[in-house]
Amino acid sequence: MFADGTGPSPDPAGSHFERRIRSFQPRRSRVTTGQADALRRLWPQWGLDIDGQRVLDLDAMFGGLPVVLEIGFGMGEATARMAAADPSTGILAVDVHTPGQGNLLALAERGGLTNVRVANGDAIILLREMLPPAALAGVRVYFPDPWPKKRHHKRRLIQPEFLSLVAPRMRPGAVLHCATDWEPYAEQMLEVLTAHPDFVNTAPGGGYAPRPGFRPLTRFEGQGLEKGHVVHDLLFARA
Repeated sequence: MFADGTGPSPDPAGSHFERRIRSFQPRRSRVTTGQADALRRLWPQWGLDIDGQRVLDLDAMFGGLPVVLEIGFGMGEATARMAAADPSTGILAVDVHTPGQGNLLALAERGGLTNVRVANGDAIILLREMLPPAALAGVRVYFPDPWPKKRHHKRRLIQPEFLSLVAPRMRPGAVLHCATDWEPYAEQMLEVLTAHPDFVNTAPGGGYAPRPGFRPLTRFEGQGLEKGHVVHDLLFARA
């Protein structure tokens, strides 16, 4: 769809890294004219492919701002709102959904948001190969794929192995913030986060936390609440 360097690559890491169990399901949907235009114009400046071939200089990329990694941002509306509300924090937003990438870039341009960068590809490769130690001021994982079937539970992102990978990339005190409306996944998140030695629950008395004011109520979340879903937030600090 895009010439080299003018948009996200369909397979940025190529065959350089082993094929692991994927925690995400690529979604194929049509890219609108506006999204394609935003990708062509803004990707060279604000986008990056997760190719695993370099270590990112986040200070240079964000002008010295503390950086929060957001894994999975959908169409980017909540990301743009958080970036606008807190311009003193950079957001490195990762997803594989091309329409969402284009939409977030368009929203960032429309809102004059200079603190957002859009990364295309596998967040595991980004964490493992492209981020130096203690680079992140926080990590956000909002409404990840719950993989509800038992045989697919191994694909869920929030697992002990993921926590051991992300913890060294976080500064002491940085918060890993997860949210889900899938009750069994919330229970698993709470269990593995509580058991992990690198994280401490910030909720008084442990357990789930109230939704913090900085996390917007998304359209997806609102639809779930209308169906009677219960949304759980978990905020665990890097020890």
